[in-house]
Amino acid sequence: MHQKDDRLHTETIYIKNMVCNCCVRILSMSLKENSIQVDKIRLGMATITYDTDELNMEKINSIIQENGMELVVGHEQKIVERIKTAVIELIHQMNNADSIVQKSEYLVGKLGLSYQQLSKIFSRHESITLERFIILNKIERIKELIDQEEYTLSEIAFLMDYSSVQYLSNQFHKITGLSVSEYKKNKEDNKKPLHSLY
Repeated sequence: MHQKDDRLHTETIYIKNMVCNCCVRILSMSLKENSIQVDKIRLGMATITYDTDELNMEKINSIIQENGMELVVGHEQKIVERIKTAVIELIHQMNNADSIVQKSEYLVGKLGLSYQQLSKIFSRHESITLERFIILNKIERIKELIDQEEYTLSEIAFLMDYSSVQYLSNQFHKITGLSVSEYKKNKEDNKKPLHSLY
């Protein structure tokens, strides 16, 4: 028994394209099915324990890729994935205008780097700026809120930290090419998965 414990390795891994709770559940099940103990798992990361005689990171990466996700390597790439996860948590899982108003402080607090550093790292590794990434996520969240039909456009503007309905409408049109009313007529055709916003 003691020998087997020596072969167990615990590691925190960062995962690209793990953007929703369904992804978390699916990957968790898949890892467990392959004899990988999942100690902790949440958007963008997992702490796992596995037997090094039976598994290696190449096999684990293969399992992750089979589920449409990707293992992240490299310090800055890990930071980028943590930024994405924090933005998704902030915008898609918290209906709190105060959180979005303080988005830079939220990211700084979550990642321990200045907003300027985070922005530079993000731009170095992605094809868009951090600010643009935040805006794209806000627009997708606005689509979700419109689809739910629980809030007026004025309430959505407040929830998503827009100073006015007009400002929200203008940005929505600029990003989607549609007015809010045009979007409402063709909802099904205009939703994008979070991992393919750009």
